[in-house]
Amino acid sequence: MSGIYIHIPFCKQKCTYCDFYTIVAPGKIDAFVHALVNEIGQRNNYLNQSKISTIYFGGGTPSILSEAQLTLIIQSVYAYFNVDTDAEITLEVNPDDLSQDYLQMLSGLPINRLSIGIQSFHDDELKFVNRRHSAQQAIDAYHLARKYGFNNISIDLIYGLPGQDMEKWKYNVHQAIALNPEHISVYGLTFEEGTPLFLQKKKGKVQPAEDDIMIKMHKLMMNELMKNAYDYYEISNYSKEGKRSAHNSSYWNFTPYIGFGPSAHSFDGTSRQWNIASVTQYIDKISKAEVFYEKEILTETNLINEYLLVKLRTKEGISFIDYENRFGTIEKNNLLIKVNNQSFLSYFNVSNESISLNIEGIFLADFIIMNILLDE
Repeated sequence: MSGIYIHIPFCKQKCTYCDFYTIVAPGKIDAFVHALVNEIGQRNNYLNQSKISTIYFGGGTPSILSEAQLTLIIQSVYAYFNVDTDAEITLEVNPDDLSQDYLQMLSGLPINRLSIGIQSFHDDELKFVNRRHSAQQAIDAYHLARKYGFNNISIDLIYGLPGQDMEKWKYNVHQAIALNPEHISVYGLTFEEGTPLFLQKKKGKVQPAEDDIMIKMHKLMMNELMKNAYDYYEISNYSKEGKRSAHNSSYWNFTPYIGFGPSAHSFDGTSRQWNIASVTQYIDKISKAEVFYEKEILTETNLINEYLLVKLRTKEGISFIDYENRFGTIEKNNLLIKVNNQSFLSYFNVSNESISLNIEGIFLADFIIMNILLDE
């Protein structure tokens, strides 16, 4: 089984924290869709005819697409790939795009999962990061999606926003729980270089939340969600039983996938490819049948480090049998030596079968993982 990711790089306006490749250029959407369909046809052998179990429309703002555009893309995927009859097909959406007409249209397509970018239930926080919707619009959009038959919904939240205190964050968490979605993704705010938010920080206009506050917010969120039947299965992702994101899980399980669209990445088990991060060049190169991506053959060290980076973020962690099968007994023993280092051991759950970060380790995950990666 394999997955397909489709990057829709268009937005009506950009959020101040976003470092994904996106543009505000509605006049280019039709030409982009035409190029995207061509790419789907050109790369249909990348996954060696493997059955497709997940399709994910990310962005950007995929809900900027019309019925005709979405239909054409989906039809192209089904024409060139062997899509499983029970495939999970996710569309990322903005709350203010979810009108009755749009949801009625979506309900007639094979899309069976929505990921709604709510981010906050406070209007001042939404305004600060340049979101287009209000808190009430987000709530209304969620309920409207339920009305139109969407029974697998994920919502996104962000914590650590400038000026956000524990009470405001607790309110956001409780509002999310009250909606009762099947899945909740929660991200700590980061100030990525090149974003408007990073520039504001550089000018001294905003200050990142202190590390201890970020940890307290993460702990509060984790405790409240787990008390309400949301199980964490990856550091930033929580789901009801049986409702994990199959697509995102495929990344963490090293399942091959192909990415379509500008800046999209692909992985076939031994190499990675990434498309050019420019709509204009993407359209031009595909029309001329020129190379529009870069490729890297992964060394064993690359593969081990990527494995450690993703697997130690998951609840299950690393299976020793799987690790040994992939990288050999010597590498497995090397991993155990690093983990048994006195300064790290207290942050792990270690059994005869597996190793994973414990609750305290989760809050220091980035630091711990970086210290056990192999030197390249």
